[in-house]
Amino acid sequence: MICRKFTVIGAGNGGKAMAAHLALMGQEVTLFNRTFAHIEVIARRGGIDLESPPGGPVGFGKISKVTDNIQESLKDAEVIMVVIPSSGHADIARAMAPYLQDSQIILLHPGRTCGAIEFKAVLRQENCQADCLLAEAETFIYASRSEGPSQARIFRIKEAVPLAALPAGDTPEVLAAIEHVYPQFIDGINVLQTGLNNMGAVFHPALTILNAGRIESTHGDFQFYVEGVTPSVAKVLATIDRERVTIASALGIRARTAMEWLTLAYNVRGETLYEAIHNQTGYYGINAPSTLQHRYISEDVPMSLVPIAALGERYGVSVNGINAIIRLGCILHSTDYWRKGRTLDKLGIKDLSVSELTRYVNNGEIAV
Repeated sequence: MICRKFTVIGAGNGGKAMAAHLALMGQEVTLFNRTFAHIEVIARRGGIDLESPPGGPVGFGKISKVTDNIQESLKDAEVIMVVIPSSGHADIARAMAPYLQDSQIILLHPGRTCGAIEFKAVLRQENCQADCLLAEAETFIYASRSEGPSQARIFRIKEAVPLAALPAGDTPEVLAAIEHVYPQFIDGINVLQTGLNNMGAVFHPALTILNAGRIESTHGDFQFYVEGVTPSVAKVLATIDRERVTIASALGIRARTAMEWLTLAYNVRGETLYEAIHNQTGYYGINAPSTLQHRYISEDVPMSLVPIAALGERYGVSVNGINAIIRLGCILHSTDYWRKGRTLDKLGIKDLSVSELTRYVNNGEIAV
């Protein structure tokens, strides 16, 4: 059995599930969280109890090291799994930069949109000299949640998750390093492809914002994807989806439409996006967020919609629908998400042509 030294950055729902599962698969796991109080029980017990449906991973995952010291967490790591909200990617990149070492693999779970591009830009700004491999997943491999201070539950493990390195030429090496534990990861072509196939950008912010009154009056006590998706709401989702796919096309990418994704992921179809969503029985019973102070706005607007809109505006695609949702998110949260988000200037790609951007993500040829 191959055993690698993994460090999991983040001890939220996903990080705890991943750390426990990796440990149960016989890997040496270090768990980092910036607030030690959140991992104190795990440190005291020496691991995490993991539950899952029949046939899934179950047991006590022994964690080799539990720490809030970023230098200590990276010291012996071969593969670094970053499992935090994408709004924290830039900060964790800054924290990691002084301590990274040659040949380490950094994998963002997931990158959202332009996550790896942002991460690399920050490492460059911090003058990080380590020759690392950097990659991002298109989506998070687990549906999971925290069941207690040292307990986690996995509801489902996705069967196929696209993954892409920056540059894309490094993707085979990253896949080979983790295939013994995660054969589900497949070649995602490049990080523009994974970032523009970000379905959370289509579904989460607009659906939350357009149901703002109902969320506040019921504290989320309604079926989010069923009662929340009326024909008119679905029209807005379809508009955002069409703009996203058009932006991808302008960059030479064939992105999946939301309808195609629903068919691929859940084997459901419909004449319209409204019908397809309502034909997905797995959405029934999922309630809305209980508050508007939720990652569906605070994370998905700046880390998904802002870079998608910025790419559209840079390369001549109308993004009126996406910009409308960004503006409403700014108003609801009294926050300038354009300033806080992943703008092309922050990503270091604002002056690149389509061909230059493509060469950068594929071959790393452009010094940005």
